[in-house]
Amino acid sequence: MTQYVSPSLSREPAAIPGTTATARVIEELQTYGYHPTDDEPDPRPLPEADAVELAITGLFQTLSETLCDTRLEPDLPDLLWHLTDIFHRKADRVQRQLDDNETKQRSSQKDQDGSEVRSVELERLLNQGLSILERRNVFELVRDLAAQHYESETGSAWRPRAGSLVNRKLQTAAIIDSRDFLSAKKISETQVMIPPGTRIAFSGGTECQDTARIWAVLDKALARYPDMVLMHGNAKGADTIASLWASNRKVTQIPFEPDWKKDGKACVFKRNDRMLEAQPAHLIAFDGSGITANIVDKAKKLHIPVADFRKKPASVK
Repeated sequence: MTQYVSPSLSREPAAIPGTTATARVIEELQTYGYHPTDDEPDPRPLPEADAVELAITGLFQTLSETLCDTRLEPDLPDLLWHLTDIFHRKADRVQRQLDDNETKQRSSQKDQDGSEVRSVELERLLNQGLSILERRNVFELVRDLAAQHYESETGSAWRPRAGSLVNRKLQTAAIIDSRDFLSAKKISETQVMIPPGTRIAFSGGTECQDTARIWAVLDKALARYPDMVLMHGNAKGADTIASLWASNRKVTQIPFEPDWKKDGKACVFKRNDRMLEAQPAHLIAFDGSGITANIVDKAKKLHIPVADFRKKPASVK
């Protein structure tokens, strides 16, 4: 495969009689443009917020208008999900670059010996880290804008297939994977994975579709706890209704998914245990199976107040 090499790198500037070396360099920059290397700070500005929002709106509108009323319309939600996921994955990759930069900064700080070489190296890493931080914030903002358009087009809240959905700059409502949450809670590594607020656990069955009642109950809970963080089992039915409520009300939510690979048939009950380990202030329970009855009974044993809205409480199996 032939590798492309920029003309500005493949040849020396042509010597023009009567011009200085500086003038020739400036002419090269004007002709071919300037692109900093990985080790250099990038002086170019970040994209304007209005321009980014206009671009994302255009992407979603163009795709929707093209596929609507065609045979490909059923595929539109999946395509829009992947379009949003592109920016989510990019934000994750940039975050990993930021983590690597932080590690290098710590190592450089330990190696400081007062020499100019070490000082320049640390300064370079600090500037590089700031640039990466700003890039990550932009990609998270773009992802959040795309998620808003996804919800507007499909009527469903966008969430990643795995991992957490957080915006570290804005610190607004988030979807935090339970494994990230429990890990951060255990090692106190990063505050963004331990959202401040009153944790309210929610449980209900897959057959429960009492949307109006669930929203009314959660609205009352939010009125009582304006800093509410909703924890739920991330299942169909009542949990999905509660998740959509949280997205609509901009309430941070922590979905606790059962780990079938690790816990086998007992995974839903182990999931209940992990949710209660997060020490919720209250548990809200709606109609469900023995799984809901299980978390209600365990919460009572742990002296966690239970708001029980089940019509016919099921027995624990």
